[in-house]
Amino acid sequence: MSHSRPGLATFSIPRTDDALALVGLTVAYRVRGKDRDVLTDISLRIERGEAYGLVGESGCGKSTVALAVLRYLAHNGRVKAGRIAIAGEDVLALDREGLRMLRAHTVSMVYQDPASALNPTLTIARQLSEAFEAAGADPADALRQSHAMLERVRIADPARVMASWPHQLSGGMQQRVVIAMALASNPTLLILDEPTTGLDATVEAEVLALVAQLRAELGMAVLLISHDLAVIRRMCERVGVLYAGRLVEEGATRDVFARARHPYTVGLLRCLPAPGRNKAHGGLDTIPGELPAPGTLTHGCVYAPRCRLADARCREHAPPPHRMEAAHGEQMSRCHYHERAIELPVADVADLADTSANAQTIAPPAAQSNPQTNEQAEETACGRDASAAKVVLRAANISRTFGRGAHALRVLDDVSLELRAGETLGLVGESGSGKTTLAKLLLGLHAADPGGTVELDARPLAARLAQRDAQQLQALRIVFQHPDASLNRALPVRRLVGRALAQARRGCASDVSNIRSDTRSDEKAHEQAHKEAHKEAHEKAGERADESTEAHRTARVAALLEAVRVPVRYLAARARQLSGGLKQRVAIAQAFAGEPRVVICDEPTSALDVSVQAAILNLLARLQRERGVSYLFISHDLDVVRYLADRVMVLYSGRVLESGPANAVLNGPCHPYTETLLNPGMLSHDTSASDARAATSASGMPRSAAGSGSGSGSAAGCIFSARCPRKLGAICDEAAPPFDADADGHRIRCHIPPEQLRELQAAADLAQTHS
Repeated sequence: MSHSRPGLATFSIPRTDDALALVGLTVAYRVRGKDRDVLTDISLRIERGEAYGLVGESGCGKSTVALAVLRYLAHNGRVKAGRIAIAGEDVLALDREGLRMLRAHTVSMVYQDPASALNPTLTIARQLSEAFEAAGADPADALRQSHAMLERVRIADPARVMASWPHQLSGGMQQRVVIAMALASNPTLLILDEPTTGLDATVEAEVLALVAQLRAELGMAVLLISHDLAVIRRMCERVGVLYAGRLVEEGATRDVFARARHPYTVGLLRCLPAPGRNKAHGGLDTIPGELPAPGTLTHGCVYAPRCRLADARCREHAPPPHRMEAAHGEQMSRCHYHERAIELPVADVADLADTSANAQTIAPPAAQSNPQTNEQAEETACGRDASAAKVVLRAANISRTFGRGAHALRVLDDVSLELRAGETLGLVGESGSGKTTLAKLLLGLHAADPGGTVELDARPLAARLAQRDAQQLQALRIVFQHPDASLNRALPVRRLVGRALAQARRGCASDVSNIRSDTRSDEKAHEQAHKEAHKEAHEKAGERADESTEAHRTARVAALLEAVRVPVRYLAARARQLSGGLKQRVAIAQAFAGEPRVVICDEPTSALDVSVQAAILNLLARLQRERGVSYLFISHDLDVVRYLADRVMVLYSGRVLESGPANAVLNGPCHPYTETLLNPGMLSHDTSASDARAATSASGMPRSAAGSGSGSGSAAGCIFSARCPRKLGAICDEAAPPFDADADGHRIRCHIPPEQLRELQAAADLAQTHS
C-alpha cells in the first residue's frame, strides 16, 4: 500500500536538465474589463528526452499551456504569476529578439490542423525551406536540407511533395510536412497539440512511430497534448491531467492508467468504450455536469460539483497536492480521498443515454406528421430484429470517376449498400479510400457514374441535390467532420439552432428554391450551394417566427443544446468563439432539429474529448432507439465503430473489401486489410500506394496525374495485394478474389478461406501477446 503526504502546490526553482519547467503558472484573459483565470498554479517538469502527455476535456486549458510556453497568448491574455523555463532559459524575461531566437532554435510546435498551419499560396518547398532559413541556413542549403528532412519523416517521393501545394497532399502527408518544418531547428522541446486528430488508424500509427523515432534520434523532449488516451498511453512516460485550469493528477503513465488517484481521471478512463461492449449493453459512462466557466472562484475542490465522492469537506476546503509513491515513481493527486478514487461508483447506465433532456423534449416537433417514422419507432421499441426492418436507403453498383482519359481516377468502384430503419452502418478505411465521396454521392453533392442507383424508401433518388424534393432533402442530413463547414461563424448559438428548428416546422421549400438557383455542374459549387442554402433558409425561417412560438422555440433550443452538452452560457456566444468540440456539438444539434430518416455522420467525434464523445454516442444511440433514425457512421476510431455500429463496411481504394455484422467483422476472421486497421503496426507499406493516396484529397478529388492508379495491385487481381501482409503469391496479383457471403451475411473479398484467416490471425494475436 502506498503512503501519501501533502505537498506544496509549486516547486520553486527550475533545474538545468529540464527541457521545460513551469513553476506556479497562472494565466488570465481579460474579458469585459475583468481578469478571468484560465490556468491556476500549474507546476510541471519535462526532462530532456522525455515525453509528457497532457490530457483533459476541451476547455481545461491544455492548449493555453502550450501557447503560454511559446508566449503566443492572445492580445487579452497574460501570465499573472509563475515562471516558464525552456532549457534553463527564462521565457518571460526574453525580449523580442530573444524570443525569436528561442522559437527558431529551441522549441517548435505542431498544431492540431496541419492544413491551417500551411500557407495555401506557397509550395511545400518554399514553406519548408523558410523554416531552415529561419534557423540560419542559406537558400540553397535550405532546399537541400528540406529534401533530406522529408526523407527523414518517411515521405517516399520528396521531390514531388516539395513541388506540390498543400491542398494536393492528404492529411497524413500534410502532418508529416508540418513535423518536418518543426524539426528544422533541431529543437530541444517539441510541442504537439492534438497531432493525430482526424487521421485514420494506419496514418496515426505512422505519425506516432515517426515522432518516437525522431525523439530517440534527436534526444528532444515532447509535450503531447491530446484527448486520445490511447495515444498518451502509447507515447508518454509521464502524464498530467488538467481540469478547469488546474493540474489535478500527475505521475508515470503506467501508474495513472493502472490506478488513477483522482475521480476526474477515473471518469475520463471510464468514458472509453470497453472492449466487447456495444450500445446493446447500455450507455457509456459519462462525467455528469459541466466545466465551470473560466474565472469562476471556488472555496473548495474545483471538481466537487461533478464528483460522486464529494462531501462537505470537498466543498469547503481545496485539497492540497497529495504525493504518494507508486510503482514507477511519484504520483500526485489533488483529492482529499485519493485512496478511494478508484472505487468511484459507476453511474447508472440507464440514465446515461440522456444526460440532460427527456425523450419528449428531444423528440422532433412534428412527430405525428410522419407515420413511417412512428412505425419504425414502434418496431425498434418492440425489439424487432434489425434484419427484419424496412430498408430506408439502398445504393446499388455505384461508382465515381474523376477526370477523363489517361488522367481518370476511379475513387469508388461498384459499391453497394443497404441501410435499414434504426440501423447503424459503420464505414471504415484509410484516408482516400472513398468514404466521404460515397457520403457525397448519397447526399447528391456528387453524381455517380452511369449504371448505379440510389433509392430512399424504394423510390429513386435523383443524382443531383438540386433535383430532389423537399421531403428527400429533409430525410437525409449530415454532420460534417469539420463543423465550420456547416456553421455561420458570425451567428450566436441561439440563432444557429433556432433557425434549424424553425426550418424543420416549415419544410424545406426554401432549401429547394435556393439550391435549384445554382445548377452548375461543378461538384464543389453544389456542395457550397447546399451549405449556403441551408444557412439562408434557416435564417429566413427564424426571422419569420411569430411571437407565439418564441417561448416554445427557446425551450426547444435549450433542450437540444442541453442534450448535446452545450452549456447554457454559450447561447449568446458566436460560433467563432467556440472551441472545436463545442462547434461540433452545435452542428449535431442542428442535424437532429428536424425529422431525419438517415443521418450521415462524417467523423463526428474525431475532435471531441472522451467525456463529450461518450455523451454524444449515448445521444446518438438514444435518438436511434426512440425515433428509428438510421446512421451511416464514418469513422477511423474502430472502438467507437465497435460500440455504435450494427454492421460494418470496409473500403480500400474505392472497393468494398469486407462487410457484415459488426461483431463478425471486428472480431474476426477478417480481411487482411481490416486486420491492419485493427493492428496498424503490422501493415506492409507500399510507397506507390502511399503516393497515390497522397495525390488524392480527403474529398476524393484527384490532385495530380500521379494518382491515376491505385498502386495497390493489378486491375485483374486483388487491389490490396501490394500491401497485404498475408499475400499468397501470384494468384493475388492475377485473379480477382471471391466475395461470397456466409450464413450471417459476412463477406470477405480474399483468396484465403475464412477459417484459414481465423487461424492465421489467432496465431498473430498470440505472438503479439507474448511479445
